Amino acid sequence: MYYRRKILLGLLEAFDNRLEKIQLQKLLMLVTKQQQKPDFHFVPYKYGCYSFQANSDLGTMAKYNQVILQGNEWVKIDNEKYLLSLKERDRQAIKLIKQLYGAKTSNELIRITYIKYPYLAINSTVAKDKLSSDEFDKVLQAKPKSDKTILFTIGYEGLSLEEYLNKLILSDIKVLCDVRRNPLSMKFGFSKSQLQKACQGVGIEYVHIPELGIESDKR
Repeated sequence: MYYRRKILLGLLEAFDNRLEKIQLQKLLMLVTKQQQKPDFHFVPYKYGCYSFQANSDLGTMAKYNQVILQGNEWVKIDNEKYLLSLKERDRQAIKLIKQLYGAKTSNELIRITYIKYPYLAINSTVAKDKLSSDEFDKVLQAKPKSDKTILFTIGYEGLSLEEYLNKLILSDIKVLCDVRRNPLSMKFGFSKSQLQKACQGVGIEYVHIPELGIESDKR
């Protein structure tokens, strides 16, 4: 099993084996902020920080009967003790987050993470309702802005989907043009349908222009 999935399962285990979807994303993000090399990365999404990889992993683990989605809650249903299999520093990180935020509701976690990490709230549809005017202003200020028309090139080698999207967002990219002749990838998030959906989720238009791509036998 991928180690990052043990982080997810260990987090659920620490919170009595169940967390609301929003709670899980927020708490996981807070855990990764304690890691020198984060196991998950996050983008600013509809309700703040969001990891496509974590959501995909949960779906995969559901197929293996490790977790189940009950309503809006992810529930750990196997009997393995994953916390014990984690590195000590990761186990302590989860313990710390449990101590600090264990009693917080989804709405409270939304507000806490928006204030602490305003960049991750820039695409939120609820930020204005959850924050004071001063707090919301900080979110607006965190949104990258550019009045220039610039053409960038970018590859995805060595990057997670979330790291890739954050590079686009921080450069205030409005349109991503995919020039791959065959837009398929074994790497999570970079096949056409996945990348298109992810881009749309963070406010970036995705356009596929295969005519500009290089044929496989000429690469």
